[in-house]
Amino acid sequence: MKQQSITSLPASPEVERRNRMIKYSIAMGVRVICIVLMLFVQGWWLVVCALGAILLPYFAVVVATVKISPPAAEVLRPGGVELYRGNDEVK
Repeated sequence: MKQQSITSLPASPEVERRNRMIKYSIAMGVRVICIVLMLFVQGWWLVVCALGAILLPYFAVVVATVKISPPAAEVLRPGGVELYRGNDEVK
């Protein structure tokens, strides 16, 4: 039977929370930049910045709450194992 590797374990809650906070902070930083740029740009750029400022909070929450787990390790079935029950052989 294959032992579970330490690299296949999920991240600790502290590490997971820190990663979510970093993703959310980056998205909110981009949102602040969009809001500031709305004061200086015109035309289509104004629309792009406004959409960024309006839609980024939703996507930031969605991205921050997605839990990324490591791929599941393949379970290996032991081959050639025979089970015996008393004198009766069971395969």
